[in-house]
Amino acid sequence: MAGISFVGRRDGWVKNLGGFKKGHHTLPDAANAITNAFLGKICALDLADEAEKLFQDVRAGLAYKRPQIALSVTSPLAMLGAKDFSVEIFYALEERDPTRYTVTTTLRGLMNVELTRTAEFARIFSGRFTEISFALKKGAKVEAVIDAVEELELGDGLSVTYPSDYRDCTIAVEGVDATVRCTGAALEVVFPNAGGPAELIEQFAAVREAFRISKGLSGLIV
Repeated sequence: MAGISFVGRRDGWVKNLGGFKKGHHTLPDAANAITNAFLGKICALDLADEAEKLFQDVRAGLAYKRPQIALSVTSPLAMLGAKDFSVEIFYALEERDPTRYTVTTTLRGLMNVELTRTAEFARIFSGRFTEISFALKKGAKVEAVIDAVEELELGDGLSVTYPSDYRDCTIAVEGVDATVRCTGAALEVVFPNAGGPAELIEQFAAVREAFRISKGLSGLIV
């Protein structure tokens, strides 16, 4: 593994952002560089408020001093760098419906897993994440992952779906409320309900056990 990230997503209507002026602004009809630049302008206040609140929660809750934490906001992106981890908050228009936007929050570079089990860390990041993303050092051939699952017996409890160009695949595990998406560069474990990092790590154990039934898959999640 090259790195582990925790990812959370939420969405909303562009017209409800603080910088959108009804009667003056027009809703985007496509998601491109120009319309996302427009989004960056109208979401600036919302992003700044959210990022500042996170900064204060982390600083006070984890007792970081000034040299141990910093915040940079360049809408539509905010980056919080702390002693033990970093967090990115990013706004982007939805491609399928550009009248809506998605906010992606990513926690990466976690230096101390035990920190996730503390009460303050759990409080700060409660309900923020639905995915654990594993970046793969050498990558994985999506076709090989598909073949490994399809070679299993039906009773083994794994199934796989994929598009005709094999750009990614999604693996479902019987009895586990999570799916695994393989993009070749990363393995993303997606959970049905949002939680904090410690909760997702606990739920991940069931997915890891399921992968151990196949030699072709056991090396992907260790």
